[in-house]
Amino acid sequence: MTELLQVTNITAGYGDGPAILDGAHLTVEPGKVHCIIGPNGAGKSTLLKSICGMLTIRKGDVVFKGKRLNGMRPDQILREGICFVPQERALFPKMTVRDNLRMGGFILNDQKELDRRIDGILERFPILRERAEQHAGTMSGGQQQTLAMARTLIIKPAIVMLDEPSLGLAPKVIQEMFDIMKMMSAEGVTVLLVEQNALMGLKNSDWGVVLDLGRTLFEGPAADVLADPRIQELYLGGKKAA
Repeated sequence: MTELLQVTNITAGYGDGPAILDGAHLTVEPGKVHCIIGPNGAGKSTLLKSICGMLTIRKGDVVFKGKRLNGMRPDQILREGICFVPQERALFPKMTVRDNLRMGGFILNDQKELDRRIDGILERFPILRERAEQHAGTMSGGQQQTLAMARTLIIKPAIVMLDEPSLGLAPKVIQEMFDIMKMMSAEGVTVLLVEQNALMGLKNSDWGVVLDLGRTLFEGPAADVLADPRIQELYLGGKKAA
């Protein structure tokens, strides 16, 4: 297995508070969709924030393409090729769709290249092209999530991390979000997501990670996670995957 990102026994928390993560580990392979599941308070979002530099890693290591990321700022990690979309999507609601896409490429110095990439994204996502001059805050939740995900592609990242991308969305729209993730994966972008809908998240992923009480309990092919009776009972509501 060739790792793109390796998280090894990290401990992290908020400020001077107690550790939320206490020995979590994670292996991320290139070009695949990885889904992190677990109960509320397990440390799932904390793990993503630790990887992208929003939280200080107290112990352990995060290594991306052989480079240790510990201590790097979020903007430096972004430039390395790891893009994070938080639960709140972090859009600029009073700016247009086009300008939100432009903000996604703020690290690019070539404005003509940035314009070409924006035009390319608008061609790939018809709903965004139709609403290119509309303020992002006036769009539906699904459209905003599409914009948040599409915006990450402006910088051509190696990894896109998504925190609860399906939160508050209708079932049909949720599937559309997973379809976008599969499109990203097919084009070589690695996806790492935290998902509240564990069953659907795993069904649409290649790799599954189970986190609980700040520790990684299990990781492996998503199909194996779905088939494990213990995982079904504890984290999938006792439902056997169809």
